Amino acid sequence: MDLTIVWFGIITFLFIGYFVLDGFDFGVGMSIPFLGKDDTDRRVIINTIGPIWDLNETWLIVAGASLFAAFPEWYATLFSGFYLALLLILLSLILRGVSFEYRHQRPEAAWKRRFDAMIVIGSAVPAFLWGVAFGNIVRGVPLDSGFNYTGSFFDLLNPYALLAGLTTLLLFFTHGTLFVSLKTDGELQRRARRLAGRSGLLTIVVAASFLLWTTLAYGTFWSAVLSLVAAVTLISAVLANARGREGWAFGAMAATVAFAVLSLFLSLFPDVMPASNNPANSLTIANASSSAYTLQVMTWVALVALPLILAYQGWTYWVFRKRITRAHIEGAQAAH
Repeated sequence: MDLTIVWFGIITFLFIGYFVLDGFDFGVGMSIPFLGKDDTDRRVIINTIGPIWDLNETWLIVAGASLFAAFPEWYATLFSGFYLALLLILLSLILRGVSFEYRHQRPEAAWKRRFDAMIVIGSAVPAFLWGVAFGNIVRGVPLDSGFNYTGSFFDLLNPYALLAGLTTLLLFFTHGTLFVSLKTDGELQRRARRLAGRSGLLTIVVAASFLLWTTLAYGTFWSAVLSLVAAVTLISAVLANARGREGWAFGAMAATVAFAVLSLFLSLFPDVMPASNNPANSLTIANASSSAYTLQVMTWVALVALPLILAYQGWTYWVFRKRITRAHIEGAQAAH
């Protein structure tokens, strides 16, 4: 098999993993002002992702490194053309990470409120901008013959990309509230379930509009099929949540994100960054890839590394599989 196709598939898999895993992290962070009625609630919400959020973010590092090594032209065009949007994402991720670590360092309520606000911002901005970025990649951007982006930052804020950003924002928000429902109990769990139900209905409407636009304007047969599957799993997640089946709801939402991202990548293939001004300037898996030898070496490394990464991730989730309750937090406070 052509190794450029293999590595397009691997990068697709890595981004799917990142959006599924860090997606619910973003949603949990955004849910704090809606679900956290007091500081104990907010600590419970944050602790649901406390042991895993940084592990989830490593998928982005691996995806970016793989993109750089396998498709350097794609990486160069993407990071030079979208540098401001990607810088905002990076700063937001740093802001969120710092807030997780520093929130509990002082007891003052004002101190904690400020870091809670930074967690919300550091979750919402990437959730929105990742959608904007991928919306523009699918839609195509103006490129010159040297594959350099010739537009401006504001050219990226077109209606299709903004709808893509709103879609990822709502998908991740609902994904996160379902995770809170899965990982908590009592009144907080009930609030999370109700919030997931309301946001889920809005997500269905917005996501359906985006997937329909994508299918009609940029889609292929297989991307259309996967978009339909994503729509079915999204509706299934909302129905499962309404019936109190937290595990099924969260699993269906994870499948929704996975199928939606896969449909976007299939809409691209064999392009990796279409040129909206001149198709001859488009980046494809052929003209954006590294040498055959580089891809061969990377493939052998991936065969060893990827199973280890997946095994470690699975083990971590198993270790931290139990629900987080108010009693856990109150007990820890009493111990101090």
